[in-house]
Amino acid sequence: MRIFKSHPLLKLANSYVIDSSQPSNISYAWNYGSLLAFCLFIQIVTGVTLAMHYSPSVLEAFNSVEHIMRDVNYGWLIRYIHSNTASAFFFIVYLHVGRGLYYGSYRSPRTLVWTIGTVILIIMMATAFLGYYVLPFGQMSLWGATVITNLMSAIPWVGQNIVEFLWGGLNSVNNATLNRFFSLHFILPFILAALTLMHLIALHDSAGSGNPLGVSGNYDRLPFAPYYIFKDLITIFIFVLVTTVILFFIPNILGDSENYVMANSMQTPAAIVPEWLLPFYAILRSIPNKLLGVVAMFSAILALAAMPFTDLSRSRGLQFRPLSKANFFLFVANFLILMLLGAKHVESPYIELGQICTTLYFAHFFVTVPFIGMIENSLIELHSDQIK
Repeated sequence: MRIFKSHPLLKLANSYVIDSSQPSNISYAWNYGSLLAFCLFIQIVTGVTLAMHYSPSVLEAFNSVEHIMRDVNYGWLIRYIHSNTASAFFFIVYLHVGRGLYYGSYRSPRTLVWTIGTVILIIMMATAFLGYYVLPFGQMSLWGATVITNLMSAIPWVGQNIVEFLWGGLNSVNNATLNRFFSLHFILPFILAALTLMHLIALHDSAGSGNPLGVSGNYDRLPFAPYYIFKDLITIFIFVLVTTVILFFIPNILGDSENYVMANSMQTPAAIVPEWLLPFYAILRSIPNKLLGVVAMFSAILALAAMPFTDLSRSRGLQFRPLSKANFFLFVANFLILMLLGAKHVESPYIELGQICTTLYFAHFFVTVPFIGMIENSLIELHSDQIK
């Protein structure tokens, strides 16, 4: 249709979702981006709806959530969609990041895309913390918020002042805390949407999507519509099907039962478990020093942004690099072990295992990746010399 190519706004949309050409060999691993955009849309719509009935008050927050669940028409469904899609959001983000690491999506000319993606991950974690660990004001919400806000006290000189500013007073989580965290939780998803748009623009303005072979995709490309629209719809339909089964049969499987108990500042839960952030929580707990633990936890996320500079290999992606491929899967196994350790009590042998896995985690980004990259470069040069 001519209007799609002449109208200023429709012309822009047309260039991204209709005429935009993509490499013909990209796999379903490239569908995670569209799934994440779909999840973000669901979260914004359901979040705005829930905000209409939520009361950010220490005395009323828990009851307002119960009111949504019991009295608001389909309130239970909206809340379950919001909470379970948030869990799916994190699961798909980890897959998306893993795909980027495996196929070298962080390398030039897509370094800016990767950097914006790292910022999106950090803000997404902050949004999840505000939503799950504060607003419902159950036991896990109160104590999760207390623990995480107290991390700021590790900052020298100004740490305690920052904690009191976050709380809005001296008495831990209170009405002021709920009000400001509710405001932030409402605003941050729209900032995420803006960053996602920047992420997409940066991708299309660089070299576009990569491909599994790690070679130039300029020689065989297909328009986004209808080929990749239908391909994206397949995974979206599968996502809707799986999410629907969870919603109607096991809606609380990804939550914590402690959050169905009203917050009680006089009773600490047996274990404070941030389900979506377990690997980073394990890194935090593995270091005895509070300040170093906080630094290590944030560094574990920021380490992703170092990948464009620490990967010294001349080849893009791991498809034809057996040493790097083995190293990647060892990293994934180590990440999953950290996830399990984050849910355990702080006791031996979990402390020692956490310290070993934390060391291996940082070694992957700053030691093994550059070292193996240099070995593979040397092997390629030796092979080339033999051919000559």
